Amino acid sequence: MSGSKSLPRSAQRTLPAFTVATRDGTPVPLSSLKGQWLLVAVGDAACDALCEQQLYLQRQLRESLGREKERMDRVWLISDANPPPARLDNGLRGATVLRVPAAQLSQWLAPAAGHALAEHLYVVDPMGNWMMRFPARMDAAGAARAKSDINRLLRASASWDEPGR
Repeated sequence: MSGSKSLPRSAQRTLPAFTVATRDGTPVPLSSLKGQWLLVAVGDAACDALCEQQLYLQRQLRESLGREKERMDRVWLISDANPPPARLDNGLRGATVLRVPAAQLSQWLAPAAGHALAEHLYVVDPMGNWMMRFPARMDAAGAARAKSDINRLLRASASWDEPGR
């Protein structure tokens, strides 16, 4: 894949068996994310400029998929217990927002060497396997390459996954 870092098959990491919380504190199993392609962003609830950029790119990447967008969910994993700012509400419409303690996140997702989890967007397959991360602090050109990679994934999996959860 052109702009992403695919994981070697042996390094594939499946969704851990954690119970996490929704934005309002309702406990849910992390495995509830299975069944759909996921485009995952990670950050603390304060959501600094980098976080806002990641959430924007995540939203734009999904929307750019056109009729295939229903096959990919946007997920924001909040790594602390603070409330997200109200300014994010409109952009998070339609996204799954879950609270996952940072220590648990590091048992599943991993950044590239020298980078933080929040600097990447991650792709998870419908079986819950983390399989790809996009380059840290992706710019517009990187997002175009990421879109191409996502389109290839969706074309290759068209026979075995379905839109909607």
